[in-house]
Amino acid sequence: MGLIAFVKDAGSKLFGGKDEPAPVTQPDPQKVREYQERRLAAAIAQHVETLGLGVKDLGVAVEGHTAIVTGMADTQADREKVLVAVGNVHGIAEVDDRLAVAAPVEAEATFHTVERGDTLSKIAQKHYGKAGAYMKIFEANKPMLSDPDKIYPGQVLRIPPA
Repeated sequence: MGLIAFVKDAGSKLFGGKDEPAPVTQPDPQKVREYQERRLAAAIAQHVETLGLGVKDLGVAVEGHTAIVTGMADTQADREKVLVAVGNVHGIAEVDDRLAVAAPVEAEATFHTVERGDTLSKIAQKHYGKAGAYMKIFEANKPMLSDPDKIYPGQVLRIPPA
């Protein structure tokens, strides 16, 4: 369709019969930021829900570049997957983990930030001493990863204990 041109001084005068336009008020920057943070938090929560991870009563709040995550994860692995899914969202620099775990806590995974040139094989070699263990890392990061070859610099991955 494209842009349609109009004569700006013609048409209905919605603000009375005066020729001067209605005053334009600038939005409150604090309210704009709060609105954007609420929208991002809702989008993150929806993203996590679509991944089908075992978490009940998921709550996500955003303050600046920090996501605050609450709820009850079924397992330690689900907890860590939620944290990785939230942290790997554009605009999020930190995740404040306030998730509880329903099942007995198992050994915690470590986290690895992907660097340029990394592959899951290289990461497996670094953490496990054998490149062939890359599938363990891939499986530990499903459903966030759909293919072992689709990782990107800056992405954070779960590295389960050996």
